Amino acid sequence: MPTAETPSAELPPAVREIADGYAFTGPALDLGAAVQGTTAYPAARIRIPLGVLNRHGLVAGATGTGKTKTLQLIAEQLSAQGVPVFLADIKGDVSGIGAPGAAGERVGARAAEVGQSWTAQGCPAEFYSLGGQGTGIPIRATVTSFGPLLLAKVLDLNETQESSLGLVFHYADRNGLELYDLKDLTAVISFLTSPEGKEELKSLGGLSAATAGVILRSLTVLDNEGAGAFFGEPEFDTAELLRTAPGGSPGPEGEGGRGVVSVLELPAVQDRPRLFSTFLMWLLADLYQELPEVGDLDEPKLVFFFDEAHLLFKGASKAFLEAITQTVRLIRSKGVGIFFVTQTPKDVPSDVLAQLGNRVQHALRAFTPDDAKALKATVSTFPRSSYDLSEVLTSLGTGEAVVTVLSEKGAPTPVAATRLRAPQSRMGPLEPAALQAAVDGSALTARYRDPVDRESAYEKLAARAARPAPQDAAPPPPAREQEQERRRAGTAEQGDGGLLGSLLSNPALKSFARSVGSQLGREISRSLFGTSRRRR
Repeated sequence: MPTAETPSAELPPAVREIADGYAFTGPALDLGAAVQGTTAYPAARIRIPLGVLNRHGLVAGATGTGKTKTLQLIAEQLSAQGVPVFLADIKGDVSGIGAPGAAGERVGARAAEVGQSWTAQGCPAEFYSLGGQGTGIPIRATVTSFGPLLLAKVLDLNETQESSLGLVFHYADRNGLELYDLKDLTAVISFLTSPEGKEELKSLGGLSAATAGVILRSLTVLDNEGAGAFFGEPEFDTAELLRTAPGGSPGPEGEGGRGVVSVLELPAVQDRPRLFSTFLMWLLADLYQELPEVGDLDEPKLVFFFDEAHLLFKGASKAFLEAITQTVRLIRSKGVGIFFVTQTPKDVPSDVLAQLGNRVQHALRAFTPDDAKALKATVSTFPRSSYDLSEVLTSLGTGEAVVTVLSEKGAPTPVAATRLRAPQSRMGPLEPAALQAAVDGSALTARYRDPVDRESAYEKLAARAARPAPQDAAPPPPAREQEQERRRAGTAEQGDGGLLGSLLSNPALKSFARSVGSQLGREISRSLFGTSRRRR
């Protein structure tokens, strides 16, 4: 493709205006070169300031237009700047980010077109898998940490069932019944629907036996599908996602290091999109819960790429969408940037889309009336520009995109048709043996590999059921003796402390006080998604 080796001062007026809009003074990531017609202008560098990445972003485009390579390009530059990155690898083709790329004719041509000094270089990477299904360090969450709102999304419950599940979690929290894995939650619901637990079920008010039965059946189906492996201990500590490795530029706290790229390998569970997309949201919710407020930093603590984002929002309840919106709005003050990756902006709810300040839009197709409608909606989300975006977005080639980001002052930059740089890491998956070797060599593997099954709700309820029934109580004493005993007790109590002493020694009051203290100790503080606070 044509390239214009033109000094910045001699750029065409429209291209020069774009170049001026991306001339940042602070550290920034290079995306590529501005394009006019079919000509790329390397002097017109299209960049994203490092300091605005916590204002979130969107990478969108039709299948096969280069979204994955864009993620790779951004991630490896973040790593070089000392910023940790999280990537979800849906198709298994991102693992190559941990190895140097291979020089070739196409890579050399693209580098020349955009003025890139290309050098093969991999990133420090850790590879994870959900519950150990597939190749990777296992990521697990306890059921109580996952919370009722996220679990309801996985189980595809309606809003009534979702609120009922919340009551079950509340009951377990209040009664010291730890929910570590699915069998714990199943045991609690089974107890509540049993003859022994029917009075407890009534005390919950909004939970009917029929609804409890529906939830129980949904849990059984989920467990039979093998999802039980995702829940349990040891629970993954999301602080592992914030690490740096030796080398590279100073990190978010000023220390030297390259940001570790955490890749969640999902090919083994890609047929269960509702499950893995909700697990990604749990990771974000846990980060939000645990990280301190830091305000606007010069560079983010973590950038989180949420691939196949439409799966998260599809069929979500109102409460779930509200929780996502609030998490996205608030987590930027914790130093975390989120990039949603999907096909069109209309896949993302408008309240979330309004918070995504950085946009990389790859080509869209307009083969059907629905495609044309999506194209029109996408064009309407961009700032005004001299481009006919309807035409540009349908004519972009692979590895090209329309870009607008936030400037260092927080204002949108000019819309720029851009030819993107080539990633310097491997564009494709690692060989299975190399991926397995990377996992085996990680210091985290020993920490998370083997599941742990501690005493929890399942064992406690089983022990309760195994206890022998209490013996029949002895017959009460005659009424006259009862009255005399009460008088004697009352005299003694008043002598020991008057009315206050009488109240404090009252068995019913003591029982109530113990109950309140126990409840305060057991009740678990929960966040926007109902996820529990981590107890370190």
